[in-house]
Amino acid sequence: MACQLCETRKARRHCPGVRGEICPQCCGNERERTVDCPLDCEYLLEARRHEKPHQPDPETIPHKDLVIQESFLEKHTGLIMILSRAVVEAALANPSIVDNDVRDALDALTRTYRTRESGLIYESQPANPYAAGIVQALKATIEDFERRTQEATGMSTIRDADIFGVLVFLQRVEFNYNNQRPRGRSFLSFLFQSFPPQPAPSGLVS
Repeated sequence: MACQLCETRKARRHCPGVRGEICPQCCGNERERTVDCPLDCEYLLEARRHEKPHQPDPETIPHKDLVIQESFLEKHTGLIMILSRAVVEAALANPSIVDNDVRDALDALTRTYRTRESGLIYESQPANPYAAGIVQALKATIEDFERRTQEATGMSTIRDADIFGVLVFLQRVEFNYNNQRPRGRSFLSFLFQSFPPQPAPSGLVS
């Protein structure tokens, strides 16, 4: 059987991205470039282990004036995990979402929370519809986190500045993991492995 992509070499593996059989060469050359690769593809995961990390320009690091201490990350580990899972769930719900969509979403949200620190209320909305969907999912997650925190403690213990810091941290992680491929999902793959979606409670029908 010939490879479904090049139509010349012999197909040797099944590609869930094209729902067909392809050759190893096309798998290596076309993954995340012309093929939408599922996060759990065994060949993609194996390639991740040998992929040379992208080195972003330090001048492009988001909000580089903000210093994020290790103690800050430890204090807000719960919010980091919850927002990371929300991004993963958004990506699983829409396989067309790639790292650049997450980048646009985090850029919009950090802009929103940065203006709040100055006393202004300005909701930055990305033109990218995939990014806009991620923004809405993250905003809903933040609102739910704030509500549950207030119910548990009797007061609001999370500040806009704290949310801003967590979002900037996620932005910087995305900048480090983004492999610059058109359909790259290296950052999403990292989140998928580090913060897998929680299974539905027993007895509930999904």
